[in-house]
Amino acid sequence: MASLPKLLLLVLCSYHTLVAHAGGDLSYTVLSLASLKSDSVCSKAKATPSSSTGFTVPLHHRHGPCSPLTSKNMPTLAEKLQRDKLRAASIQRKFSAAIGIGGAFQQSDATVPTTLGTSLNTLEYVITVGLGTPASTQTVLIDTGSDVSWVQCKPCSQCHSQADPLFDPSSSSTYSPFSCGSATCTQLGQEGNGCSSSQQCQYIVKYGDDSTTTGTYSSDTLALGPNTVSNFQFGCSNVESGFNDQTDGLMGLGGGAQSLVSQTAGTFGSAFSYCLPPTPGSSGFLTLGAGTSGFVTTPMLRSSQIPTFYGVRLQAIRVGGTQLNIPSSAFSAGAIMDSGTVITRLPRTAYSALSSAFKAGMKQYKPAPASGILDTCFNLKGQTSISIPTVALVFSGGAVVDLDPNGIMLSNCLAFAGNSDDTSLGIIGNVQQRTFEVLYNVGGGAVGFRSGAC
Repeated sequence: MASLPKLLLLVLCSYHTLVAHAGGDLSYTVLSLASLKSDSVCSKAKATPSSSTGFTVPLHHRHGPCSPLTSKNMPTLAEKLQRDKLRAASIQRKFSAAIGIGGAFQQSDATVPTTLGTSLNTLEYVITVGLGTPASTQTVLIDTGSDVSWVQCKPCSQCHSQADPLFDPSSSSTYSPFSCGSATCTQLGQEGNGCSSSQQCQYIVKYGDDSTTTGTYSSDTLALGPNTVSNFQFGCSNVESGFNDQTDGLMGLGGGAQSLVSQTAGTFGSAFSYCLPPTPGSSGFLTLGAGTSGFVTTPMLRSSQIPTFYGVRLQAIRVGGTQLNIPSSAFSAGAIMDSGTVITRLPRTAYSALSSAFKAGMKQYKPAPASGILDTCFNLKGQTSISIPTVALVFSGGAVVDLDPNGIMLSNCLAFAGNSDDTSLGIIGNVQQRTFEVLYNVGGGAVGFRSGAC
């Protein structure tokens, strides 16, 4: 790239969302490298949900200074990428099996009961809720790739350490376990785990990394800020294995019958949204009953075999404002939106084109060795801000999503990875979703994006 004008150099340290043209016709955006590092102070910047009618709760990065968790235990980038690799592979295996029995994506707003246990412990964002009467504070991960919600409960014979006191069912006047003969228990299907000695419904969730949670399937009052959900169904976990964090449990936001979204659709509607903050030191939000105006949208795709997931059709990629020469057939497998996967997975052909174009736009920086699954990396030693090519994802229906600078790179690498072929499911990970209010209009059959929401 040609040397940047002096005026632009003066602006680099102050703005990281500036778009400029340099070195030909490519568009560039400025990324502050400080924004890629962990913050020590919680930012006071306000997130701005689009809806004033739905109910909204704050959302935080679980390892950041805004998080209510007492122990940060920040995993290394290598550890995060390795867990992310396991999660993506598990999701892709499920879809490969489903497609073999006629479970390809369809455009549909239908929701049917689903199997449980589709996530892995790579999740990064938490909300704080109240459970029971009186309400007990619980800090839980959010996951659009899971349906069942659960918290650790007393008595717990095998639980991990958590930030808040264990939920005590005996202290809640509204707690009720489901009986073995209830329709709710039957709906668990193979994820049912028999009956307790007192004929209470037992559940078990097995995750792709062999971690598990099991206990009594129950209902109680859920408080989200000033709003309450009566008879919220969740797992009261008494035995778990494979978890090693300070969170109290998980909130499932998938498309199956057990998820929070499905349980509250009759009251708040079937649209929800969230904004994942750009840095650990900033805040986002989760809104149930979200408004649907003000978004660029793409059709939502669903699988009758795996209804948990929300699918989209990626059609093209732009780098520096120029659309890459990628055949449409490369995107034929479709993709899912997933809040729990960190790195976006692209078809091999699409990723190769993206990597080559991005390297060409970054030729002023020396290449660096790969970092786990990330292989388009740069030596940025001594830099405080860098000029990077803009990247936009183009979805079916004409939705163009211009990624925030913090959604393009992770550490010193391009925050995308390639599948081994063009036939494996794509995944739009949470790095690329940062700063957007992402709308899941389940009833309307659309996924939407609104930039600059947090």
